[in-house]
Amino acid sequence: MRAARRKATGDAAQRPGLLRERGFRLYWTAQSVSLVGDEINILAIPLAAVVLLDAGAAEMGWLTAVALLPSLLLSIPGGAWADRRADRRRAMIVADVGRFAAVASVPLAYAFGALTMAHLYVTEFVVGALTVLFRVCQHHVYASLLPAERYVDGNALLSGSRSTAAVAGPGTGGMLVQVLSAPFALLLDALTYLVSAVCLGRIRTQEAPPAPRARGGLAAGLRWVTAHRTPGLLLAGVSMLSLSHTFLMTLFILYGTTELGLNPGAIGAVVAALGLGGLAGAWAAPRVVRRIGLGPAVVAGFLGFSLPLLLVPLADGPMPLVITTLVAAQLGAGCGVAVLDISTNSYLIAVIPETLRSRVMGVVQTANFGVRPIGAVLAGTLGTVLGLRPTLWIGTASAVLSVLWVAASGVRHIRELPEHADLPEDPENADLPENTPVTS
Repeated sequence: MRAARRKATGDAAQRPGLLRERGFRLYWTAQSVSLVGDEINILAIPLAAVVLLDAGAAEMGWLTAVALLPSLLLSIPGGAWADRRADRRRAMIVADVGRFAAVASVPLAYAFGALTMAHLYVTEFVVGALTVLFRVCQHHVYASLLPAERYVDGNALLSGSRSTAAVAGPGTGGMLVQVLSAPFALLLDALTYLVSAVCLGRIRTQEAPPAPRARGGLAAGLRWVTAHRTPGLLLAGVSMLSLSHTFLMTLFILYGTTELGLNPGAIGAVVAALGLGGLAGAWAAPRVVRRIGLGPAVVAGFLGFSLPLLLVPLADGPMPLVITTLVAAQLGAGCGVAVLDISTNSYLIAVIPETLRSRVMGVVQTANFGVRPIGAVLAGTLGTVLGLRPTLWIGTASAVLSVLWVAASGVRHIRELPEHADLPEDPENADLPENTPVTS
């Protein structure tokens, strides 16, 4: 059992060895560079709306919503499209080039005095749509570069990159916004997409063959999720957690600047603490999985992510205390979300049938990102009616309650990744593959 567990979860000491493999190294570099730009984008565009265009709570809600609306509308059809392509890597390159053009248009419009909220709405929607295309294709490329027993370690490296980006991006973004102004800070973001495209263009790998056109159609991924209890309820929990966290995402910058009196540099430093927590979580996740098992690690990730968020609406008093409270919230949540992402992504990539991978991941993206436009609009509306702090209490409390879905899913009983067997495509088959060890 111990030997199988070591094989299924990987050895953390071997993680640097993955970067010696050219294909994975290029994939990791592409992701890492663009993630730094994404973090600058997350800070710079909302600050441009607040500082330059005097956006209020409702406008911030809509700005977040249009960025995430493509995840709701396009993830499932995008997944069906990607499953039937022979070269998903090429589609990822097209998405990167398109995102470069869209983001670069913001500083260009500002330079000519033509920047408006409408321009920001369009930019965010276009970037969101191309990001959906990128995400529904990336798991095919990832699976083609690593064997299943190295998924946890590979995901730990990618999570470490996300966390490093979360540390470097907001701090760099806050500094660039103060020095250059928000629109010009986006130039660095735009360039990262070009670097990502170049790296992806140099990868040589054999992806899974296209799924037959007659196989299940557009709704096949949704049918697979609803037919299997464990991933279905797990994704329900992910959806509720994501919806709830969007309340904080949507209003945090406005809350920090107007109610707490933080400047852009301080906001960037606070947000960067999320990445520091994520680095700790990325380091710890493979060890946590080996120690308590994959499923309990998922549950621990849910609680570790959601519970610290309760500190955000509690922040009050002298500025040092406010910053300390917010940093503690970000550190804890960052550690929890890293454990959650690594364990959940590894489980899903291992159990989803190869011929349905993009369609099911389209459903996953809808559950994770597609609900966020709804959360953003709700946050903007409730923030206007109830005030920012009460709205944040609603969001953070419901985030904690999302773990009830995960408890009901039975994922806590799963100890190891399956070595090769996927959950069956046939809804009549059992929920777990036969060779997935569980405890009662």
